[in-house]
Amino acid sequence: MTGKSAAERRTGLLNGFAAYGMWGLVPLFWPLLEPAGAVEILAHRMVWSLFFVGAALLVIRRWAWLGELLRQPRRLALVTVAAAVITVNWGVYIWSVNSGHVVEASLGYFINPLVTIAMGVLLLKERLRPAQWAAVGIGASAVLVLTVGYGRPPWISLCLAFSFAVYGLVKKKVNLGGVESLAAETAIQFLPALGYLLWLGARGDSTFAAEGAGHAALLAATGVVTALPLVCFGAAAIRVPLSTLGLLQYLAPVFQFLLGVLYFKEAMPPERWAGFALVWLALALLTWDALRTARRAARALADGAGRPRAAVRRETGVTEAEPAGR
Repeated sequence: MTGKSAAERRTGLLNGFAAYGMWGLVPLFWPLLEPAGAVEILAHRMVWSLFFVGAALLVIRRWAWLGELLRQPRRLALVTVAAAVITVNWGVYIWSVNSGHVVEASLGYFINPLVTIAMGVLLLKERLRPAQWAAVGIGASAVLVLTVGYGRPPWISLCLAFSFAVYGLVKKKVNLGGVESLAAETAIQFLPALGYLLWLGARGDSTFAAEGAGHAALLAATGVVTALPLVCFGAAAIRVPLSTLGLLQYLAPVFQFLLGVLYFKEAMPPERWAGFALVWLALALLTWDALRTARRAARALADGAGRPRAAVRRETGVTEAEPAGR
């Protein structure tokens, strides 16, 4: 490995740690925005994200994609679907953190890879390897155990996992870069979000101006909290292998889980520990299988250097990493 490539890899790893670290620590941020409710916070996140992502696009001068998108109604419709689904994901996540369900929210991002695989089978008719089938089965057992532990289905976790899995599926079909995709999605969210905030202000229920300049600044900072990790993720994605990103993605729910248990002091009776243990077992199995498959893909690429990468990836099952959405 040359000095330049080693430096690039280190830069990518640092950006990856930064992205998933920020996503993992974001439960510390949302309670700072109280007494604003979850819907008001969500609306501010949509509005301010567009400003900050737009500023980022101005800096990098990347606008050619916009004209192409506007000329393709099908892709534009998919972006609209992505915007709607990530709205649900963001809203449920903010509400769950500020309502004392950080641990259950973290579970949603732990089981997201398992849900993504299951959706691939059901919707895309993908074929799973035996280890993947075992991981999905263990994950389903974990949900049953946690249903008993909570006395209800872990609906927060399931909502977060399924909404983000659908979001990832739609984004693959749209095929836009991370910053560009967020810009398009927040542009669609902008007018409804702004309309809600104006309506809230007209009723006298807005906290933006009523709670002082510090509170207003924190609400505006939701744009930075949304955009900055995504920029770091984009810098990591082009510099480190997909297998490395696949491992780094577990940092965010691990941090969230630890915050829920150690900082927010949420209850973890034995049956919940049992459910989480099953989820972690499923993820360990999934990770082992992914690493083994990645090594096979690397050997296949080395042995058949003249063959298209896409063909090798189809044969080995290596897929692209997805950014988190918190």
